[in-house]
Amino acid sequence: MREIPHWIGGREVAGTGTRRLPVFDPATGEVQAEVVAATTQEVRTAVRTALAVQPAWRAASLSRRAEVMFRFRDLVDGHRKEIASLLSSEHGKTVADAAGEVARGLENAEFAAGAPHLLKGGYSEQAAGGVDVYSIQQPLGVVAGITPFNFPAMVPMWMFCNALVAGNGFVLKPSEKDPSVSLLLADLLRRAGLPDGVFNIVQGDKEAVDALLADPDVKAISFVGSTPVAQSIYETGTRRGKRVQALGGAKNHMIVLPDADVPAAADAAVSAGFGSAGERCMAVSVVVAVGNVGDTLVEEIAQRIAKIRVGAASDPDAEMGPLISGVHRDKVRSYLDGEGGEIVVDGRRADISGGPGFFLAPSLVDKVDTASPYYTDEIFGPVLSVVRVDTYDDAVKLVNDNPWGNGTAIFTRDGGAARRFQYDVDCGMVGVNVPIPVPVAYYSFGGWKASLFGDVHMYGPDGLRFYTRTKVVTSRWPDPATSQVDLGFPKVR
Repeated sequence: MREIPHWIGGREVAGTGTRRLPVFDPATGEVQAEVVAATTQEVRTAVRTALAVQPAWRAASLSRRAEVMFRFRDLVDGHRKEIASLLSSEHGKTVADAAGEVARGLENAEFAAGAPHLLKGGYSEQAAGGVDVYSIQQPLGVVAGITPFNFPAMVPMWMFCNALVAGNGFVLKPSEKDPSVSLLLADLLRRAGLPDGVFNIVQGDKEAVDALLADPDVKAISFVGSTPVAQSIYETGTRRGKRVQALGGAKNHMIVLPDADVPAAADAAVSAGFGSAGERCMAVSVVVAVGNVGDTLVEEIAQRIAKIRVGAASDPDAEMGPLISGVHRDKVRSYLDGEGGEIVVDGRRADISGGPGFFLAPSLVDKVDTASPYYTDEIFGPVLSVVRVDTYDDAVKLVNDNPWGNGTAIFTRDGGAARRFQYDVDCGMVGVNVPIPVPVAYYSFGGWKASLFGDVHMYGPDGLRFYTRTKVVTSRWPDPATSQVDLGFPKVR
């Protein structure tokens, strides 16, 4: 059985632990590899390795760091097909979907390569008599990223591109469900010229996470995952003096007003609801039909679902692949056994061409009760709920009353309604006729409420701010003849 190693000191390192975690092929249900879960000592070794080389990496010029990121970007671009194929073999998403993930990850390398401009700081000449004041941004030291299974290439790049170019050492703990892509990215960083030891990977599960949280040399933690785990990591990390950004779950609403282009809205709902089998924190999971648009909209969505081809990533005609595991597939399917809505399309009964893997076809549930698990739970699978309301105000109240606040969207032809929506809605990312409003890399990603624990969003300008701290220098070069003792408060006027 193939074993997935760690990456420490610029090379693959075999795990020494006794616990082994299965890596499935979601299309067949078979175990294709094993992760040797990192021990606490192995995590400590990775951190100490990064700690030893980080000062030299910090001392490298901004141009040198940017050059490494430029080269990394080009290497990832040249290996898109290889990365996408490896990713889909462990995650189960189609190769085309995986290629889209790689493309969005590349944006973050491109943004980070602009660090010489983005980290310039500020300067004020003559802030007081003979005094100049300037600010500089310096790295934190060694930082860590804990990433989810659903985007094993893109989300790590959200984190480490900015962290590395800012001068930090980095330790990545990828998902144990699809860990191989992280090793390929590590090798591309090495080939791009990143010094050995600056970037390290520890494979594993909660034991590795706990070790990173406990390590005094880890100055910051970035996390993406479920809300309960995000909250726990935030509370544990901050209690131990670490800077933490922890992104949690979501229940993303797509509001469709009566004046919307209904076919276009239906296209968007299906695309955003069932891409990556619904295993996206930015997936549309609730369509809110306002007024009399419901019947037509549901019919249009159902027609499109019937045409979706579900199959293995190896099937070039497949549009949606399997879920990540049998346990998760069974959990998602169990929602369809409950009450609280009218099942219009039942994915349990669909003909699946993909074989014996973790497949579940798309489902559509209409007239969902907002007190039912269809609405209250983050299902994280190919189940799209439709809630019907009478007015725009009712729709906005649904979004604002929801405990999550990751993403939302409105579909309308009315510019005034769209502008009012972006002002009214209590949510971190908003789409106007855009169903998945994931920001481009030169903005930042993050929700509100229970979708984010911490004060700083991920990647983009916020990402650089998270991985640096500001130092302000007040400088005077006086004429020695004017020097004197002054016990008063420093004067600026």
